[in-house]
Amino acid sequence: MRQSRLRDALAVSVLLAALTACNHTADAPQTEPSSTVKSSSAQPTAASPSLRPAPNPLKNAYFGDLHLHTRNSFDAYIFNTRASPDDAYRYAKGGVIHNPAGFDLKLASGPLDFLAVTDHSEYLGAMTVVDTPGSPLAYLAPDLVTHEASKIGAAFRNYIDLSRSGGLADVAKKAPIKEAWAEEINAAKRAYEPGKFTTFVAYEFTSAPDGHNLHRNVIFKGDVVPEVPFSARESNNPEDLWRWLEQQRAKGMDAIAIPHNSNGSDGWMFERTKRSGEPIDRAYAMMRARNEPLAEITQTKGTSETHPMLSPNDEYANFEIRDLYVGTNTVVTKFDGGYIRKALRDGIQLKALLGVNPFKLGLVAASDSHSGAASYEEDNYNGNHSLNDGTPQQRASVPRKGQTWQTDTAQGAAGKNSASGLTGVWAEENTREAIFAAFERKETFATTGPRIRVRLFAGYDLDGVSLAAGDGVKRAYANGVPMGRDLVGRAGKTPVFLVAAMRDVRSAPLQRIQIVKGWLDAAGQTHEQVYDAACADKGRVDPKTRRCPENGASVNLETCAYSKDKGAGELFSNWRDPDFDPKLNAFYYARVLENPTCRWSTWDAIRNGAAPNPTLAKTIQERAYTSPIWFVPVGG
Repeated sequence: MRQSRLRDALAVSVLLAALTACNHTADAPQTEPSSTVKSSSAQPTAASPSLRPAPNPLKNAYFGDLHLHTRNSFDAYIFNTRASPDDAYRYAKGGVIHNPAGFDLKLASGPLDFLAVTDHSEYLGAMTVVDTPGSPLAYLAPDLVTHEASKIGAAFRNYIDLSRSGGLADVAKKAPIKEAWAEEINAAKRAYEPGKFTTFVAYEFTSAPDGHNLHRNVIFKGDVVPEVPFSARESNNPEDLWRWLEQQRAKGMDAIAIPHNSNGSDGWMFERTKRSGEPIDRAYAMMRARNEPLAEITQTKGTSETHPMLSPNDEYANFEIRDLYVGTNTVVTKFDGGYIRKALRDGIQLKALLGVNPFKLGLVAASDSHSGAASYEEDNYNGNHSLNDGTPQQRASVPRKGQTWQTDTAQGAAGKNSASGLTGVWAEENTREAIFAAFERKETFATTGPRIRVRLFAGYDLDGVSLAAGDGVKRAYANGVPMGRDLVGRAGKTPVFLVAAMRDVRSAPLQRIQIVKGWLDAAGQTHEQVYDAACADKGRVDPKTRRCPENGASVNLETCAYSKDKGAGELFSNWRDPDFDPKLNAFYYARVLENPTCRWSTWDAIRNGAAPNPTLAKTIQERAYTSPIWFVPVGG
């Protein structure tokens, strides 16, 4: 990769930035919930066809969050969240939202392009009834409702215990699920502005047998949806959720399920058996692939790309690892089956056995905030669970009053939470139809928070094509395949991979682009390898180590100032696999790394005059991941 291209392509990059702009002009903050805001019929709105931007056949980058909770979620309400779905959409459009911990939140990096509010389907909306004096559920309030931050943890544990013991049977019968679901639907309808801001009717299916996280976010294509969502109260078996989704799809209500926090499943999320313990068969593989085209690779409760125990030769594998069960401090002991890279490897192995890949997953990211608003930026992170982590002391980034890091040993798991993440899509326009189509074809990417743009193509007729050139994207679509697709082998040909990344101007410069490869050998075993494909600062990849030289970027841990004379605004590469074997099934995805910056916990410490917590990482290398491209040999 020749760094001179970065300078030569500066003018082109400005054009590319305009083409992929995410409509980040902040709306004026509203003083009323969106449910009360009315627009005059005499005034055209952003949804008016005459004012909508024309679709871009080469596609724009749009950023959004596919996993966020409001007061309608049982646990969010316990954390004292009172924000409504209307409030969440208003915040995503650039508005201000109040956190019950005593401060206001606003997106520092500008409005999002799309949002799905995904309140838990289990006991949806029930806490408003529990917290109403004289209601038939008010007898539960003393155990579940508190405005004291020190008692929030006990209230949440009570909820977990009651839900597992059957103590919430009355709630199941008397929860206003239909009314709350209608509120979710109507809020999404009100906030949708085709061409400017997209909403998705959605919810979270919260299956956790024996504490193993098998949660899914269900995203509907339109706003004509079932009367009530399918919940883990009906069945905690994801296979039953998929069957329900297929029934809805047959009625014209298309939807997908997105597994999240596989890192907290203790190996259950991507296991190679059905929930019954029987081996995966072809019918199961087909049903799973139809209903789960995507997986959430990073969010506030950690990153699920890979684990150092699974990828010992990947020096960047130990990133935002939170190996605890969701909602408890139980330690995860099984990583195989819990991380996406290994699932991608298992998928190509299972395809060789069954003819279908059940883990053919595109990649997305989200916040999983339970505050009605999410903090995606390290220097703007204030927790994601309202009164449960609203202070630096609760987040374990500052010692509790009167203690030091030597004596403050009873900190919880909040210090391992991440300021993450965002889903990126490449779509013709900012509408439900276009963005949902990108989900289905897996033309998606994930970031750990910054709005890094990244594209990946592969093909055989891409010699001389550069994504840094004005017609590069057009030629890449015409002569190759984008991320999310299969590339079928061609006799005597080695494919070229085109990859381009553009930094978030509010975040650090880019350090490198990597290609992560997994493959199935002739004996039926899978392997993986990470290759550096593009280096900042005129670096060249060492053919022996397959790595860029270190570029010397650093962080001042007293001020959080980072190197601004190191790194790149854009990186491009035309990459060939030096170990390519046309006879072997493989997958390839790109991983982009920024220069190091301060982690949110270090920002907290500096702002409060404390030393950073010695048990937490002080710096972070933010990153982005593309969906894979799968190589299929001739006849494979």
